[in-house]
This record gives sequence, structure tokens and C-alpha cells, in this order.
Amino acid sequence: MGRPMKVISCVCACLILLGGGSSPARANPVDVEVDAVYPDANALYLDLHQHPELSSHEQRTAEKLAGTLRSLGFEVTTHVGGTGVVGVLRNGDHPVVLLRTEMDALPVEENTGLAYASKVRVKDDSGIDVGVAHACGHDVHMAAAMATARIMARSRDRWHGTLVVIGQPAEEYGDGAAAMLADGLFSRFPRPDYAVAVHDDARYPAGTIGYNVGPVLASDDIVTATIYGRTGHGARPETAVDPIVIAARTVLALQTIVSREVSPLDSAVITVGSIHGGNRPNIIPSEVKLEMTVRAMREPVRQHLLSAIDRIVKAEAAAGDAPKPPLVQRSEPAEGVTNDPALVSRVVPALKRELGNRVQEIQPEMVSEDFSDFARAGVPILFLRIGAVRQSVFDAAMKPGGAPLVSLHSAQFAPDPEPTIKAAVAAELVAIRELLPSKPTKP
Repeated sequence: MGRPMKVISCVCACLILLGGGSSPARANPVDVEVDAVYPDANALYLDLHQHPELSSHEQRTAEKLAGTLRSLGFEVTTHVGGTGVVGVLRNGDHPVVLLRTEMDALPVEENTGLAYASKVRVKDDSGIDVGVAHACGHDVHMAAAMATARIMARSRDRWHGTLVVIGQPAEEYGDGAAAMLADGLFSRFPRPDYAVAVHDDARYPAGTIGYNVGPVLASDDIVTATIYGRTGHGARPETAVDPIVIAARTVLALQTIVSREVSPLDSAVITVGSIHGGNRPNIIPSEVKLEMTVRAMREPVRQHLLSAIDRIVKAEAAAGDAPKPPLVQRSEPAEGVTNDPALVSRVVPALKRELGNRVQEIQPEMVSEDFSDFARAGVPILFLRIGAVRQSVFDAAMKPGGAPLVSLHSAQFAPDPEPTIKAAVAAELVAIRELLPSKPTKP
């Protein structure tokens, strides 16, 4: 794909010289293509932002993506793995590149103050009334993916192979990729040689394109510990076994796993995010349930965390004279996202060549993603991060005493749309063109 770029650059340079006078900075050819599709991308972004849908309920969102892909000439299949969308653009048999975007939003009531802020409220799967917002930036990802698909469809003379663009449901639940794979994503449709995805990043200025060599995101295990006690009157604790006291000791003891059993050079997190037990102040309950997220970058560390949690929960229950051992259960495991080394070695030089110092190696993060399921299925993956923070906000936060940056999943999270979307499109476009090479020249 390098040769056509050089030709375009030379033509631009010649036109500038022929025009005489002072020469303005030469436009980056990729940026010119991205600028041309941005109005459509922005319109889609605003629409999706104002109409978010919860995991596995992305019907309207799926229709928007499917309609866009059909209009671009993709073969489109809907309801893959639930609400999933698959678009196939054939321009030769091989190679095959898959571009993944997620469709779901979060049960978060938006509090950004934006004129286009989401006002959607729905009943969740538990029947609870919740606000809904794209507080993780999936609206950015979808707008970018459709813009990339638009450019690729318009420039079929510059590449050969097959581009598969998917809209994946339920990434926030961690089971959307698995559902699409179980529904034949790699058997009913062209099996990809490579899979590419981007995700906005609330740690970096908008427009930054971040890559990692190796681990990108952590594994995530949900662990539930049910601690049993013996119920009784709150005024006569000697007649009961109080599982709330045992649970309190357990929460504190769990923090020593990371601080005293894991090397400071390794990354690990154990967060107890919910505690449920009891319903009256004067009744000692019969049980308390702790729910925690457990995250690690390396598999040996992950296995040690899980083993240590089991040991400590059982030991604290025994120390509190619990009437029976606690029940420790693990569910919803997500593997860590690790970029394929050969894919990084191939694509990152192209990104740097075409996009310059916007492309930077960045730090991994302890959040998780089910994009790892595609790697487990045997497909090399490349996961890029796109800075989303308005430059002035980032600069203020970096000053001494500056307010901390708002994280993803916050009610206040709002990306700086234009530079974030444009950077995502540029990164996707360069990566895909590197993997779907130029058509052979006819003799």
C-alpha cells in the first residue's frame, strides 16, 4: 500500500509548486480521506450517542450499522449471536481482515451537560429503571468503523482480499464475542487471517494512537464468596455467629494478597465491589455475599490471586467459627488481551510512516475486553487505543493539583469527538490497508 501513497504525495507537491507563492504544509493523504467521510461519521456518532441500548438489546443500533454497510455494498447478515451484525466486502479471496466494533452501552445516567446527551431510561434485565449512556465510547468506535468501511468501499482499486466488519453485542457483559463465535462467525463467514479493533482511552489526549507490544488489557475473573453465619438477635451476639464481622475481616485480608503476595513488578487488582447481607439492624443474618473483580496481566499471577482468595476466605470463616465452609465461585472469566507480536511488527511501522508522532507506545491497562476471544479462536489480533481527552482538559489535569481525568464508565465521561473519531478511522484505515495489500498490476 506504500506505493500509491507516494504517488498521491508527489502529485500534491507538484500542484503546490505550480500554484506559486508560499507553499502551505502538504496535506496527509490519509487525513484527506478521513476528512471527507467525517461529516457522515459525526452524524452517526450523534445519533448513536442519543439512542444508546443496553447489552444484548442493541436492535436499533444493529439496524443502523446494517443499513450503513448495505448502502456501501457489503453482504450483510443480522442476528448473529443475538443482535450481532456481519458485513462482508469481497474484493478477492485472501487475505481476510476482520474489523470489530462493539454496539452496547452502559446502565449509566449521563451527566456530561452536552446538548446531545443521552436521556434514555429503560428497565434492565432485572426490571430496575436505569439511565443508559455510551459512557465507554462504543458510539465513537461504531462511527469510526462505518467511516473506515466507507473509505474501503470507495477505494477497492487500491486493495485486494476480503474485509469483514462486525457489530458485536454485549461486550460490556463479556459474552458478545463468544456468542457470535458460537453462532458460526468463523464458519458461516470468511475466516479472518487477522482481527483489528480500537478502543478510546480516557488517559491520553484526543488523537493519540496507542499501541502495545504484548499485553494490552488484563484478564478479569468475577469471584463470589458466600460466607455463612448463624442468625440471632443483634443484642445477644454471643448466641450467633456474625457473618458480617467475618466478611469485614475477609475484605481487609484480601487486600494483603496484592500488597504482600504479588511482586511489585507485576500488575494485579482485587476489588470487592459489592457486599450483601442482612435486612434489619437488630438481626444478625445467616449469610453475607461478597462479589469481587480479580485482574492480572500474567497467567501465573492470575492463578495465584484466585488460589489466595479461596484460601483467605476459607481461613477467615474458620477463624470466625462459621457453621460451615464458605462457597467460593468463579464466573464470567475474560482472558487478557495480548497483541500478536508479528502483527504489531508489521502494522506499527506503517502507522508511524503514515501518521507520524500521533502513534505512540502506551501503558497497558487493568480493564478487560472480550476481543481476546478471537485470539483464543486462533486469529492474530491487534488492539489499538485512541486518546479521547480534550487537549485543554488533559493539559490542566497534568498540572500540579489538577483535577483527575474522568475515567471510562463514568457518568461524566465525554470524548472529544472529532479528533477521537478521526484518529480511530486513520488507525483502522492504515492497519487494514497494510494487511489487505494493493492489487497486483496487470501486465
